[in-house]
Amino acid sequence: MKLINIGFGNMVSAGRLIAIVSPDSAPIKRMVQEVRDRGNLIDATYGRRTRAVLLMDNGCLVLSALQPETVAGRAAGQDVPASEEEET
Repeated sequence: MKLINIGFGNMVSAGRLIAIVSPDSAPIKRMVQEVRDRGNLIDATYGRRTRAVLLMDNGCLVLSALQPETVAGRAAGQDVPASEEEET
């Protein structure tokens, strides 16, 4: 099982990941709110701004403070610096 670091020591299973999207569009904001209301939202931002929304195959959404490109690079196995995590 391959795990992807989504910031601050949090990991998600690469096999369960469907999509990595930006949280800026209205449809994604609605989706986040609907999943939050259902209780299937995992907030891994540690109080920071949400920069990526990860859609999982079980209907859960995971919020990350890392850019979607960073998470995608880590999923692809590229060496992406972790310095982005320390930004406030």
